[in-house]
Amino acid sequence: MTTPDCCAPTTPVAVTTCPVCGTTGRTVQLVTLKALLTPAALATLDPGEAHRFCADAACDVVYFSASRTYRQAEVKVPVFQKDGRGSTPACYCFGHTRADLEQATREGGAGAIPQAIQTHIRAGRCGCEVNNPQGSCCLGNVNRTLAALQTPAETGRAGCC
Repeated sequence: MTTPDCCAPTTPVAVTTCPVCGTTGRTVQLVTLKALLTPAALATLDPGEAHRFCADAACDVVYFSASRTYRQAEVKVPVFQKDGRGSTPACYCFGHTRADLEQATREGGAGAIPQAIQTHIRAGRCGCEVNNPQGSCCLGNVNRTLAALQTPAETGRAGCC
């Protein structure tokens, strides 16, 4: 018969859902948090923990781990998924905002923005892991936003923008 070793190191608990809203979070690299947390928030970062990004627009939490949450006020930039203002970046590396996407859609040049971003990506200029709060490529956000902007006009429904 063996007895459990009470002094054995415990395996850290991996938290996969946001403790505030329950949304499953996407894993983000430590470099993303180091680049985007405010100085005060960065001082509380535990680099040994796994961190995740909460994309729920209604939730104020941006990052979470087993022991800590970081809210929008603790991030240096507005978070695309949580901030609907026109000035909010859709592409953090090359400065394309929601307003830029809306204008390009109105003027019939919406395809030029994702093409330009793809050109930069192929040239190795993309830095989404340190510029984008979600820690991954912005192109999906750009394409989804453009598709949503084009859909109302194409279907004859009134758009909000």
